[in-house]
Amino acid sequence: KPQTPRPLRPLRQQRSATSSAMTRITAPELSPSPPDSPPPARRSPAPATPPSRRRPSPSPSLALTPSSASTSATSSRPRPRPSPKRTYSPAQWVPFSSHPAFALRGALGGGGAAWDAAGSRLYVWDPSARGAHRVSVRIRDAEAEWDGEEVSVEAAVPSEMLMPEMDLGYEVTHISLNTDGSSLLLAGSHNINVLYVHERVSEDGDTIICRTAPVASQILPTNNNGIKVLQTSWHPFSSSHFGVLTSDAVFRLFDLSFDLEQPEQEFYLQPILPGRCQNASSICPVAFSYGSDHLWDRFSVFILFSDGSIFVLCPVVPFGCDYSKKHIEEIYEDVNTFGLKSSNPNVVTNSHLAIAWLEATFPELLRQSADSSTLMSRARAYAPVDDSLTLQGPLCRVCEENNELEGKNSSCEGKAVGFVYSSVGKDSVLVTAWGSGQLQIDALADEIQPQWSIGVPTRLNVDSHGRIKSVAMICDSNPQDSSALRSHRSSSMGSNVKSNTEAVWMGHSPPLLRLSIVDLALPKTSNGSSLSLFLDPLVPERFYCAHGGGLDMVTLHFLPFSYPEMASTPPSVHPVLTTGNSDTSSPFLSGFVAIADAYGHVQLVGITYTGECFVVEMKGWKEPTPLQLDICSKDIKDVESSTTGMISKELLAGPDPPILPSSTSLRSLTPDSIEGKSTLHHYIKVFHEHYVEYGHKVFIELKEHEDYVKTEIEDKQKRLQAVKQSLLSIEAKDEEINKRVNRASKVYDLLEKRIESFKMLPAANKKPLSQAELEFKSQLDRFADVELDALRTSIAALSARMKRFTQPSLGGGAAGTGMAPFQAPKAGRGHVSESQMSLMKSSLERLSLLNEENNQKLRVIETELKNKEQQ
Repeated sequence: KPQTPRPLRPLRQQRSATSSAMTRITAPELSPSPPDSPPPARRSPAPATPPSRRRPSPSPSLALTPSSASTSATSSRPRPRPSPKRTYSPAQWVPFSSHPAFALRGALGGGGAAWDAAGSRLYVWDPSARGAHRVSVRIRDAEAEWDGEEVSVEAAVPSEMLMPEMDLGYEVTHISLNTDGSSLLLAGSHNINVLYVHERVSEDGDTIICRTAPVASQILPTNNNGIKVLQTSWHPFSSSHFGVLTSDAVFRLFDLSFDLEQPEQEFYLQPILPGRCQNASSICPVAFSYGSDHLWDRFSVFILFSDGSIFVLCPVVPFGCDYSKKHIEEIYEDVNTFGLKSSNPNVVTNSHLAIAWLEATFPELLRQSADSSTLMSRARAYAPVDDSLTLQGPLCRVCEENNELEGKNSSCEGKAVGFVYSSVGKDSVLVTAWGSGQLQIDALADEIQPQWSIGVPTRLNVDSHGRIKSVAMICDSNPQDSSALRSHRSSSMGSNVKSNTEAVWMGHSPPLLRLSIVDLALPKTSNGSSLSLFLDPLVPERFYCAHGGGLDMVTLHFLPFSYPEMASTPPSVHPVLTTGNSDTSSPFLSGFVAIADAYGHVQLVGITYTGECFVVEMKGWKEPTPLQLDICSKDIKDVESSTTGMISKELLAGPDPPILPSSTSLRSLTPDSIEGKSTLHHYIKVFHEHYVEYGHKVFIELKEHEDYVKTEIEDKQKRLQAVKQSLLSIEAKDEEINKRVNRASKVYDLLEKRIESFKMLPAANKKPLSQAELEFKSQLDRFADVELDALRTSIAALSARMKRFTQPSLGGGAAGTGMAPFQAPKAGRGHVSESQMSLMKSSLERLSLLNEENNQKLRVIETELKNKEQQ
């Protein structure tokens, strides 16, 4: 991994080093009446709409279907059918993996899972029942005296089944819950519906029928052919806005409180100018991710394309969304400090545009109010009339060793399949997953700034009072962005801080700093591996990657602005779960959530496509360390000393010898004399003190040592019997081993003969492919695996869009949707004429012919290659 010294970037250096706060999640308290019953369902409050955002529609349900306008005079919302009063049965807490909702699921299929942190509930889609299980979850200590070292995840039985009020008619592949837990997105490959969790139509025991409404039914086809839904995600700063990325390269932002048929904001992405596209994969989006709570990142949307290029839309703000007033004032002060005082006219122009947008979107900045108690600022519906957002990118990657931008997007193979953004301390990290089983980890080297395309008008939909209802714009990329960034960075490297500060407001896209490329070593497949990325709720440096082979945990140790001292430490990868499946083209997880408990740990809950459930506990920042055993550290002497150390060293040394007088004095004494008896008594006493007492100590020590010696002897005998049994089994297997060795020798001789016969074949002397032929073959493989799929997707999306525009409109304009037609105050792009439509049809026909010719050429090339290999 190359050394990456820290670049000069004053704004990024001023970033707060505090990571995201640790969330504490506790289980919900049970209802006091009746006891041991699951908590009753919450009723969602009516969405608060500011006075400046009052819509002509009296309720959100009016904008859900085209026919709602005719029925609005009688009732604004369908009256729920009467249902009997629900009786709560006593709840029982069982281990999470043993819950009946997972034990009874036998049908293959997915749908995903969603976690409600406020209510401590898990939503799991059941494809067989076509409903969502709502399971109450609690996390508690298994044993209180262990101080939380072991926690258990339990689920309440019975659980609730939330059913949509109508048949969806498609397979749900992903579900997502908004921030307040009131709405559940049900997304399929071509359709989207919203299930209102707290708006019940009827109840039957634990089965609850909830109100359900379709999303963008006029835009998405009903025949499951054409425009595909690539990703849906709720906006992190709003509970009523969610974004949808479709295969026709359009990012749409819908407002749940206003209209589900027409998007509030619509961005047509054009990453490459018309006529300059060389690869079809460069115009096919894959995924998107919202920015986090840092400067302009909170107003940014990162979009990943199939060839691995990353683009940015900034600023994108949901209308009526609340933001921190302190953060808005920080951005406003930053623009006025570093932008307007510059001597560069481009910097001043971009700063004026950013200030105008901030003052129009957040009018509180112009009001010098003495009330400092207001902590939040509400975004006003605003969009420039004469300007549209610029699709910033593709974000180039800078190499810190030679200060040059990499010309190649990535060294990874295949196509990009997953993407996630994470804010870690002072750094903004972008992780891209590739179908080849590689993870590309980059960090932003500069701050993101807003960019507009001057002179490209925006289409606005306004009401009778002149208030903006919806916005649509075409977002073109800046082809001179990369070259201008290269020339500027080459001239400003090593300059003072002022020049680097001005570079932030030059209107260039921020470069990416390559941190690492992690290879998961997945088996190679023809269609590529399916990878999904998930962030850790407690540790921002950690994320998880789910694929067909299992689940891996990746931890970042080096970050250029947060941990610059860890430059030589690569990311660590630890397998959490291994399936042993060699086919990694299809994922094995249909749902995955990471739950932060009240003990500082993370509970990983995964649901497989076969309906099985598993729970894995990740304890804070602790990483698994391999168990190391030093077998050779002790020799035989150390073992013997430890075994004999149970007997004291004094006893092993023996008694101290007594001090005896000279033998000449003893010979003159007689045993019958008084002196002889006295001397004999003295020697008896000395013998008793030195030998009898020592013998008594030895006896007591050996008696106490008897049990240990007996245990050791029994253990040695057992080991001896085990060794004898092993020897007998080895002797019994020796004959079989000899047979296998003889058979292996015969097979080896046979293989040698076959190799000699193969050497006589005509193709044995075939020369290997040259470097140019290998490159050409790799290009053909890439064209067959990536480009053809991207081309077919683009043709299908264009065909679906053309069919939608060629359908005769009922009543003119957009009468079928209940929306007023788009009004452009100034000259801009109008409706499509018949000549343009015929030109589009002819272009599609030529594109289809070109595709057929390319397929024929590819077949000819493959035939020629096979003929050469056979020669």
